[in-house]
Amino acid sequence: MTSDSDDALSWDGDEGGSPTRPAPKKRAKARSERAESAQTQGEVKDPALPEGWSAVGKGSAAVGRLGGDDDEEHQPLSTAMLLILGVVGGVYLLYSVGWVVGGLRLKPLANFFVADAMFLPWFVLAVAAPLLWFLASWVLTRGKAGWIRVSVLLLGVVLLVPWPFVTVGAIGL
Repeated sequence: MTSDSDDALSWDGDEGGSPTRPAPKKRAKARSERAESAQTQGEVKDPALPEGWSAVGKGSAAVGRLGGDDDEEHQPLSTAMLLILGVVGGVYLLYSVGWVVGGLRLKPLANFFVADAMFLPWFVLAVAAPLLWFLASWVLTRGKAGWIRVSVLLLGVVLLVPWPFVTVGAIGL
């Protein structure tokens, strides 16, 4: 069976210099015409838009960009910041384990005061709190200085100590 490999890349009705793609001159000419029309049109005024607003045309440089993406490149994290994030992330992971162990040790005592339906949601929230703090501090301090991110992470280390584990420990009641 003989077949041309270009046949797999074409559709019926394709026009141009070859069966698979249009002629390069036609494609380059069409591209330059689109660029010229985009430069001459620039921003398209729409009478339905309020005063001071304008619609952005297809060839405009602002198409596909968000307001804060003006050619800013995010700098990679330094070695010290990566080390701090790793250590604090490990501490938060240990805190989650501490909340699990300490909370399970407190469950029999908590059953005297509250029902299981009240204990379980707060237990799950206490276990997830270190992860939520790490995620929130990572997202909310993205564009801030490094010392702000570190201070927020260290504040979480102080505030999220698993007190049931610290006071009772793994030994038990």
